[in-house]
Amino acid sequence: MDTFVKPMHREGIKFVAAFAVVTVLLFLIWDVLGWIGVGLTVWCYYFFRDPERATPQRPGLIVSPADGIVSLIEPAVPPAELGLPDAPLTRVSVFMNVFNCHVNRTPIAGEITAIAYRPGKFFNASLDKASTDNERNSLAIRMGDGRSIAVVQIAGLVARRIVCFAKPGDRMQTGERFGLIRFGSRLDVYLPDGVEPLVSLGQTMVAGETVIADLTATSPAD
Repeated sequence: MDTFVKPMHREGIKFVAAFAVVTVLLFLIWDVLGWIGVGLTVWCYYFFRDPERATPQRPGLIVSPADGIVSLIEPAVPPAELGLPDAPLTRVSVFMNVFNCHVNRTPIAGEITAIAYRPGKFFNASLDKASTDNERNSLAIRMGDGRSIAVVQIAGLVARRIVCFAKPGDRMQTGERFGLIRFGSRLDVYLPDGVEPLVSLGQTMVAGETVIADLTATSPAD
């Protein structure tokens, strides 16, 4: 039971309830449609699952903010609306499909110094242009050493709602839940200058657990 039945995030309650009501109506029309509704209701519950995660506790580790796969690793300038220096940083993009857990987690402990929402388009979130053209919500987190890291929630082709629970001034712990995106999307992490990623393209990521980078590393990543 622990493997398949996971807690559901409160954001999913109204959606699962709506799917369940429609399923009852479908059964009144035709049993076959009703069973299709049951499958979609189970999927909706599964989409909003919110399992506990074992976050690494060693200081300096940057963990993945999302489940999914690494779709891009490249230099890029953080979103201008965060007010960070206008210089390219290493950006690691994690693409979430509709079957991934969509609860987003803080990549590292620190204070949220800025949150900026920007409306936009809804291109496929796996595309490079999604970082600049799609609807997004950006966060700047100032770490204990004074450096900042940027995390960006990006809506995708199907996603139409970015949810952020955090607010400026909040002090977050590594792996703490800060938001979610409904129905397929992407998270970008902009690493501090000089920090090398420890992940590779196509690698499967687990939010709050998979280490993206190590601030204490003294040698380049292989």
